[in-house]
Amino acid sequence: MIIKMSPQKVSPTPLELKRLKKWQLSTLAVMLFGYVGYYLCRKNITAALPLLAEAFNYSKTDLGKIGSAALIVYGIGKLINGPLGDRIGGRKVFLAGMIGSLVCNLLFTWGSSLTWFIITWSLGHYFLSMGWGGLAKTVGAWCAPEKNGTVMGIISINFQFGGVVATLLSGAIVSYGFGWQYVFTIPAAILFLVFVWSALSSKASPQDLIPNIDFPISTSKKSPSLKIDKEEKASPIIIVKKLFGIRLFHVLLVFSSLTTVLRQIFFYWTALLFTDIGLDIKDAIFKSAMFPLAGCIGTLFLGWYTDKYAKNGDRAHMMWIMLVGLTVSLILMAFFSRGETLNSTAVVVLTAFAGFFLLGPYSMSSGCLTLDIAGSEGAGTCTGLIDGIGYLVASLSIYLSGWMSDTYGWSSVFYLLIACSILSTLCCIYMSSIYKKKTLPS
Repeated sequence: MIIKMSPQKVSPTPLELKRLKKWQLSTLAVMLFGYVGYYLCRKNITAALPLLAEAFNYSKTDLGKIGSAALIVYGIGKLINGPLGDRIGGRKVFLAGMIGSLVCNLLFTWGSSLTWFIITWSLGHYFLSMGWGGLAKTVGAWCAPEKNGTVMGIISINFQFGGVVATLLSGAIVSYGFGWQYVFTIPAAILFLVFVWSALSSKASPQDLIPNIDFPISTSKKSPSLKIDKEEKASPIIIVKKLFGIRLFHVLLVFSSLTTVLRQIFFYWTALLFTDIGLDIKDAIFKSAMFPLAGCIGTLFLGWYTDKYAKNGDRAHMMWIMLVGLTVSLILMAFFSRGETLNSTAVVVLTAFAGFFLLGPYSMSSGCLTLDIAGSEGAGTCTGLIDGIGYLVASLSIYLSGWMSDTYGWSSVFYLLIACSILSTLCCIYMSSIYKKKTLPS
């Protein structure tokens, strides 16, 4: 019988440590700002919706078909590309997604039919689905477990900040009088430049620089719930089986689905909501940036707080407290979005509060909680499952919310959001009870 021995890791010399830290910082910067680039070719659809509705006389139900179809493909892509990142490396998947998504943004502008828009935007979302799984895999390889909350809290602002940058860029394009096509072509050109920088400034892992090096150096005994032997780590099937043996993972799947519904409805419809309550298109696009901007603050706060104060690693305790704040905000938005009590200023301000309370807890599900559960070895598969199933569930919500708005008004959409927020809060309370047992039972 042959026993496979893992190569013994060696400690870095001072010179090697300096080199490793330089590449660690550079790679994390790529993961932070590179994913912002992804959002230039994703969040731009929010600004384009009022323009497409005006140019082609589309209803919100029609526009919802574009978003729903794209999310179905995005969810399937997450399920495929998460394990792919564990198999071939997170960096390769991360870079491939950039190229594919910018090409599809250019293709989007070549058509003028709803069918063409649905096909090209959906194809683009397959490539966009490569980003986060590749990111989680790469960050896990470069960071010690005890830094998961803070690092992923900082890294996770990229999709909120990316939403801000994409919205402001799109708003500027519209303000200067460019047509809807430029809302897609200009971000694609910028993303190409981001791709070149990302390819030159990142490494998949410390071991790509120095084989068998012991880095990052952990000072904590904390270990992920998922236990993977070295000879097993290349098999996504084994990782999936072990993940479904962890109770916390089951709850996290439900939580991710609910918060993805919440986020995607805001993500997709905010600018059009603001035009419906009386803002002009330019003002609506710029003010819709308040949602992800406030989300950046909420994400940083939650990551810092849970690393510093969460007992027994119980990140879920502060998450449910924030989600109570989200529920209150949504109840008020439902009240102020109705015809007899319509108050556009209140809706805009409450949208910012919703971003703060929602996006921090949301980012935890596919951020540091993923690394807490799966570690670096299974991070791609874990985030692929969590995000993939979440987006598949959320795909229907885009079409449904567009139809509800056309039929019953925006207040009916907020009732749907309130229900999801309450259920998300209950999931976090249950996850918190699991953490309080000090072990993650299976």
